[in-house]
Amino acid sequence: MNEKLYLVAGEASGDARGAELIRALRERDPSLEFFGAGGREMRSLIGDHCADWADEAVVGLWDVLKKYGYFKGQFNRMLAELATVQPDALVLIDYPGFNQRLAREAHRRIPRLKIIDYISPQVWAWHRGRIPKMARYLDLMLCIFPFEKPLYEQSGLHTVFVGHPLLDSLAEKKSGVTRDPHLIGLFPGSREKEVRRIFPVMAEAAQRMKNARPELRFEVSAASHQLAERMMAILDLLGQGEDFCAISVRSSHELMQRAIAGMVCSGTATLDAAFFGLPLCVVYKVAWLTWIVGKRLVRVPFLGMPNVLAGREIAREFLQSDATAEALAHETLRLATNTEHREALQADLAAIVAGLGERGAANRAAEAILDELRAPIRST
Repeated sequence: MNEKLYLVAGEASGDARGAELIRALRERDPSLEFFGAGGREMRSLIGDHCADWADEAVVGLWDVLKKYGYFKGQFNRMLAELATVQPDALVLIDYPGFNQRLAREAHRRIPRLKIIDYISPQVWAWHRGRIPKMARYLDLMLCIFPFEKPLYEQSGLHTVFVGHPLLDSLAEKKSGVTRDPHLIGLFPGSREKEVRRIFPVMAEAAQRMKNARPELRFEVSAASHQLAERMMAILDLLGQGEDFCAISVRSSHELMQRAIAGMVCSGTATLDAAFFGLPLCVVYKVAWLTWIVGKRLVRVPFLGMPNVLAGREIAREFLQSDATAEALAHETLRLATNTEHREALQADLAAIVAGLGERGAANRAAEAILDELRAPIRST
């Protein structure tokens, strides 16, 4: 009988990683059967055996509470599918808030099910004490940062460092284009709530920069046409249009290579920016309830991943009340006009990328998963 894998990815980036993993697994074993939940990319490979829910991603405690009923329904549906499909392994891709709960309950109900986590949750940032608990219900952890491996192994959890998948997904997008010394890139995030909270202050900062340096131009990358419309409405409220700030859709990687400097919403985009050598400052604003709770839980001094990996603030961070138009304009202008400051940051970013390992993360992850599938079932 063919072996079955049930994959769960909860947002667009996880969907992309899931699709890469499926392709790598199929290359090694075409007989594998796939089921699960993800987004458009995974569904294009799995078909009707993959529920499309990745567009429902939310940020923050308040957003989760408002959609609790939806997520509870998805949680129960996936558990029911696991019981019906009886896969050989459950592969969870990022999205730790949902996926770790699913892993615990799946292990309780189906003790013989192998559970694999790809793209390890950043518990080192907010609750290292959870790692021993995770070791009780996970069979394999696939981590993407080298420092994570010993943290998980200390609790007896079988862990493989596979490298960061962005090294593969972004390498083919390098264009070698010369940076425009007058172009500033704005990257306010890929979710509606992020755009609503962060793009207005970025646009106001751009206005200040334009007043100081009329030769500057601005471009914002939107993750979808719907978000592009939201951005246009925000510009209208500021009395501006696309002649002031051009809006492009799904062009963030291309813009990161053309702009001389950028303001980037904290998240995966900060590592993307590091890969492309974009001199950046990190911006983030969330609901105040989320911020207050997060401040009590987070155990690392920085939010932007380049800073976390460097162990120091190589890219300035402007978070919550510190994310003002004046502060963003000042730092971004400094990056755009001070060659020494800009090149020092680019050198730091290059060192961070070099430390992420070699290309081939999906291939190494697929090999580790297949090894785990053929290994004896652990005692429960």
